[in-house]
Amino acid sequence: MLLAGPTASGKSALAMELAARDGRLIVNADALQVYANWRILTARPTPADEAALPHALYGHVARDASYSVGHWLRDLAPLLTRPVVVVGGTGLNFTALTRGLAEIPEVPSSIRKEADARMAAEGHLALLSELDPATAARIDRQNPVRIQRAWEVLRATGRGLASWQEDTPAPLLPVAQSEALVLQPEVDWLNDRIDRRFDDMLAQGALEEAQANLADWDPARPASKAIGGPELIAHLLGEIDLQDAVSAAKIASRQYAKRQRTWFRSNMKAWRQLSLP
Repeated sequence: MLLAGPTASGKSALAMELAARDGRLIVNADALQVYANWRILTARPTPADEAALPHALYGHVARDASYSVGHWLRDLAPLLTRPVVVVGGTGLNFTALTRGLAEIPEVPSSIRKEADARMAAEGHLALLSELDPATAARIDRQNPVRIQRAWEVLRATGRGLASWQEDTPAPLLPVAQSEALVLQPEVDWLNDRIDRRFDDMLAQGALEEAQANLADWDPARPASKAIGGPELIAHLLGEIDLQDAVSAAKIASRQYAKRQRTWFRSNMKAWRQLSLP
């Protein structure tokens, strides 16, 4: 079973209900819940949740480690020998699982550093202008992370990302062979849940969790992209007050949820749509 939905839509609670009913393993498909350094801020299952039902691929990656969609698929594959509910909000993970993932070589760290430097100095549009035509025609032009990744692949391999994707192998779990659900909540309802959940995260210790990440903080790490993390770190560094940090984090969460909903509408038309509330 596959269960996708935007942040704060209640998919984790639903996954636990389904797992308890059917005896399924709950498998994480969220790109940030894999990191060990964030539990509260990424809304990972609580220790009590993990003790109550079997969970996999949560918090198993160090904050300074590189962990790609390919890594996730390789970790997921041996778990599919038993009934599972794969749950998360990262559309790219679900696309790779249900449509396959091109076997692209690892990008050398020197090229990634070059891309980071150019992104900081010139912005994503400069890298977009250098992509091969086929990749540029299909890439999300509003997503700097995807643009940088495509530029790195072209720079490292001399071959465009679109060309690599054309050689995509068969998927591990096609949608036609699974029960696939995507939650589609009403916007105002979801935004209210996002705001209340962030307040709950603060009450649970999100600021203290950010404090634990302050030493050796590197905003370029994938683990540092956890929504609310950069905002709370900025507060701890004395750059903004806590109220402004919280407000910025809530806005970032709503914007992320909007991007997720757009992705789901465009890429999950074959999935069963479940309207909320």
